[in-house]
Amino acid sequence: AGLSTGQRVVTVQKGPLYRVRGSHVTLWCKVSGYQGPAEQNFQWSIYLPSAPEREVQIVSTVDPSFPYAIYTQRVRSRGIYVERVQGDAVLLHITELQDRDAGEYECHTPNTDERYFGSYSAKMNLVVIADTLSASMVPQALTCAEGDTVELTCEVSKSTAQHTHLSVGWYHLLGAGESHAEEVLTLSKDFVLRPGPSYTQRFLAGDVRLNKVGNTTYKLSIGGAKPSDRGQLYCEAAEWIEDPDETWKDISRKQTGRTSLVVMSQGRDLSVDIAAAETSLSEGDTLQLNCIVGAQKSSSRHFQVLWLLNSVGVARVDPHGVLIWEEEYEERAKLGQLQAFKQSNMVYILTIYEVGLKDNGTYHCSVSEVKTPGDFHAIQTNLSSGIQVDVKPTGYRMRLSVSTSTPQVMAGDALILLCEVQGVTSPVSVQWWHLPPQHPGPRVPVATMERDGTLSLGSTYRDGGTRGSLRLEKASSGAFTLVIPNTLDEGDGGRYGCEATEWSRGQRWTEEGETAVTVSSMAGLGLHATLRSRIATVTYGQSFELVCQVSTNYTLEEVPVSVGWLFQPSPPTGHYRELVRVLPSGTMAWGAAQPHFQGKAQLTKAATSFRLRIHSAAAAEEGIYQCEVKVWRRNTLTLGQPAATARSNAVGIKVVLPESKLHVSTKESSMEIAGSADTAIECRIVFAQNNSQFSITWYLLPPPLPANATPLKILRVSYSSILEYGAEFSSPAQKSRFLSQRVSSNVFWLRILSANPRDQGRYYCVVEEWSWLADGWYKLGEGASGKTMLEFKLPERELHLEKTNHNVSARAGEEVTLHCLLRDIRPPTACLSVTWFRAEKSDPARPLLTLRRDGAIEYPQESQAGRLHLRRPAAGDFSLTLRSVEEGDAGVYHCEVQEWQQQGEGKDWALQALARSGYTQLTTVPP
Repeated sequence: AGLSTGQRVVTVQKGPLYRVRGSHVTLWCKVSGYQGPAEQNFQWSIYLPSAPEREVQIVSTVDPSFPYAIYTQRVRSRGIYVERVQGDAVLLHITELQDRDAGEYECHTPNTDERYFGSYSAKMNLVVIADTLSASMVPQALTCAEGDTVELTCEVSKSTAQHTHLSVGWYHLLGAGESHAEEVLTLSKDFVLRPGPSYTQRFLAGDVRLNKVGNTTYKLSIGGAKPSDRGQLYCEAAEWIEDPDETWKDISRKQTGRTSLVVMSQGRDLSVDIAAAETSLSEGDTLQLNCIVGAQKSSSRHFQVLWLLNSVGVARVDPHGVLIWEEEYEERAKLGQLQAFKQSNMVYILTIYEVGLKDNGTYHCSVSEVKTPGDFHAIQTNLSSGIQVDVKPTGYRMRLSVSTSTPQVMAGDALILLCEVQGVTSPVSVQWWHLPPQHPGPRVPVATMERDGTLSLGSTYRDGGTRGSLRLEKASSGAFTLVIPNTLDEGDGGRYGCEATEWSRGQRWTEEGETAVTVSSMAGLGLHATLRSRIATVTYGQSFELVCQVSTNYTLEEVPVSVGWLFQPSPPTGHYRELVRVLPSGTMAWGAAQPHFQGKAQLTKAATSFRLRIHSAAAAEEGIYQCEVKVWRRNTLTLGQPAATARSNAVGIKVVLPESKLHVSTKESSMEIAGSADTAIECRIVFAQNNSQFSITWYLLPPPLPANATPLKILRVSYSSILEYGAEFSSPAQKSRFLSQRVSSNVFWLRILSANPRDQGRYYCVVEEWSWLADGWYKLGEGASGKTMLEFKLPERELHLEKTNHNVSARAGEEVTLHCLLRDIRPPTACLSVTWFRAEKSDPARPLLTLRRDGAIEYPQESQAGRLHLRRPAAGDFSLTLRSVEEGDAGVYHCEVQEWQQQGEGKDWALQALARSGYTQLTTVPP
């Protein structure tokens, strides 16, 4: 009598996990089925890819000296630490993941049990990948009136090799020092728009929207701006990956810079603009600047205007129109060189006659509203944007023109642009920019040449592997040539501009011009591939040929072409593997997935058709074939992304193997045994080819199953002698009793040691014939034997078991006990064995556990050992307790008790009596 305990099981987070470099990573580990204290200890180790057999100790919850030297400092500084979630569960934290942290992690729990039983460690893989996520938004300072629409764009991109999803959202901070950000609107990883609580109603009304307007561009629109929208807005992107446990994890997050937003409420709106008829002047010209004030009911309001040059005051005009010059401008004003006045309550004018070089710079006007003309306290103040004024020396005649000799090209061709500068006397710097077609956004910098000849490229053009090595050359003192060797697509068309800047006498002057080009893409010119074969079924050893016919609207010989041959083995897996690819250079790149093709395939090309011929077809060549054609732009320096790709139709090839001659004896038989004797079931091969090998699988149909029921697999012996037991026969006790033996070249036995009544049923074998065919072993056929009925001579005496049927219900997670009570008094020399069974629906009853006559407990399913307990409070009580009931425990339970007695010292045991209990129907109830 006593308690039967389960075995220890250590479980670790399922891998492989993909995490980005520099991130904070956690791995969980827990233990169950243990004995000893409720607080268990844990030790983490790693097996590095460079030495997969060598354990490197990281951290322990019990031993401070456990970490190896490579991890000691990180553990001491809590760069790596263990967090205890509960007594038998922990989290391993790696606060900043490094490349060297990739490997196989092992979680180990030191033994606290009375004996070693179960698993004490578990392993998982952690893969470290680069953080490729980027998010950017141009920082701005926006001012709008209440009710206006605000639009912001965010650029988000990633280049992770693994399959990941993106989420993009905007957040609002009320003030610069505010730490809590409020969600505005987010496009989740599942492509669902989710508004923040404060923006839900406006989102449902269609005033707050988020749209993807390009491959990497996301636009937020806030219609009907409110004063509460003021503050700072930023964009946040997150990259998500699905872990093996089917949960999604954000592996990287990036925030953009912040844009400040001011929303002017109705009735207190104040807008200020500055304008000039001409900003590029020569010495002696006249400059006129207009300051325009926008406000509702402006005629009844009072404004004070301040003119600024390079943020320094020039003149002030009060609400009455009284003009006050700053001291350094008073003399020029007296000479009539300066004039400032109030034209109306909305227009203020500053005029400088005979401008000089000292008048160069950025001009602003600042407008303040006051309650009354004499009031010094401003209700509100607004500053205009800046306007740049360039004053050139007398006689300055810089002229600039931009042209191109390649106004219309095809993707892959070069662009040649010329910028000519005339009338300059000092060195100039030149900056080229690009504005793609249908994109009115900011100009994209292409290349810059400084006055000293120093070159720099814009970020988009630094990778020489995409557009080639850009050239910006100074052909003469005023001629600058830009060459883009390799255009990508239509996006490289649009407007290209040149801006030249000259420095002279401490001043700078700028002129610019632009020209337009058109780039046509090859993707729209049509690329198609058709695959055909003369025969679809070939016999083993026969050759076959596939023809890939390519059609397009342009000449293939003029562009780089690559043809790949794809293959999906039979039966189809849904995934094609590349057999071989012929590169534009003519080089053949063979795939690693199907290496045997390399010695059997012949590749040829004729004009626009490509042929694949397979010699001596074998079973491995049976499957589905496709061809894939890729075309690159002309003048491509490196094979990056192709300009167009076409995949053909699929063609199936079937390879017929040699016919099997296998014949297995189908004779039916029966046998009866008594006691716990050994017995053998025969499987006889009547005929097979001499060079064949055999795989033998033994099956059992236990009573009272019909002949067409699903049999139980006992064991399988493969042609290479690999042994594999079925689920119901995989326990150590069952493996030790059921053995397969080859008696002769054509006779096999299933040996059953110490047979008992539970072994009754119909036995048969299934024989598979395997043959070596040039490149591997292939199954030619199979045959099933006749059935052998094994019956057990049961004793006449029956034990007296409780036969009453019961209905029991248990809630999931609770504990339930099922009763098995023996009324007989056992003879002193007898031993009892007890087996509990469970059946569900129409399936046969299957054993859950067996108490053998020697006292040992046997679990056919080891995973149930921790939940099934055989309580024996009294000698005849064999009640079964299920711990933590699960929904799948529902079914019909009964027990079987056998009485055994040894026939004499050293002799066999004989079955004296047996009995089955009544049935208990267990129903599970959800928690």
